[in-house]
Amino acid sequence: MKIERLIGILSVLLQKDKVTAPELAEMFEVSRRTINRDIDALCIAGIPIATTQGVNGGIQIMDGYRVNRTILSNADMQAILAGLRSLDSVSGTNRYLQLMEKLSAGAASILPGDNHILINLAAWNKTAVSERIELVHGAMESKGYLCFHYSSPSGESDRKIEPYYLIFEWSDWYVWGWCLKRRDFRLFKLNRMTNISIGEMFEEREVQYPDLSNERVFPHNYQVKALIQPKYRFRILEDFGADSIAEQADGTLLFSFGFTDLESIKSWVLSFGDGIELLEPFELREELKKFGAGLIEKYSKT
Repeated sequence: MKIERLIGILSVLLQKDKVTAPELAEMFEVSRRTINRDIDALCIAGIPIATTQGVNGGIQIMDGYRVNRTILSNADMQAILAGLRSLDSVSGTNRYLQLMEKLSAGAASILPGDNHILINLAAWNKTAVSERIELVHGAMESKGYLCFHYSSPSGESDRKIEPYYLIFEWSDWYVWGWCLKRRDFRLFKLNRMTNISIGEMFEEREVQYPDLSNERVFPHNYQVKALIQPKYRFRILEDFGADSIAEQADGTLLFSFGFTDLESIKSWVLSFGDGIELLEPFELREELKKFGAGLIEKYSKT
């Protein structure tokens, strides 16, 4: 939409000293003529934009200009402030609170009594995660290597990466970066990182954004079928959704969903105690039977 493109162009001009019309055209995937019309529209709106011709020419906002917040609607401001509150919930500093106060200054009608969206991104061990987030963010800002010890299901290792993105996904925080050990982009969970430090500066490379789709990260290699007691309905709804279960005549829930690996299935089934019966995959039924026999033997010893 035009209004969204105008706000985008204004944002670019506020962040850069000068930019050319062809650069803006490529950035917003429109023609140069459209960009020229957009610049005229911004000028009509009262934003002092200067254009210069020649080798060092371009488009720029005149020095001393400050954005008039009225270009944003109340709904826009609410969305921005909700996002800032969510960042403040994990930050060890108050930088986002200060930015929120600057944005909302003189706008009493926007904030008080109208805070309908509250987002808390903090983990239960907030202090540890906040410290890691600040360290990772510091490495990104300084373009310094991020060095750390990493614990994963495949083992322990020391890693050195070029950090590019902090990502909140699947209720956890991750860093996406180029791993020198694997010579490829990798996703690392912050909770599994220890001994974190910032190394020497690196030269940035072209970054590919991670494909975080469930199909890519959690491929359904094994189809699970199980009968689950109705008292655990809330767990299934939270984790898998209503489409994964069908209520049976006796009240039990027939569950069907794909899992990535057998070990995940095993730990998930055991978390229900006697409130579940695994039907498929069959080979895991045999493994659970042996596991149960081992527990009986271990705890039968006096």
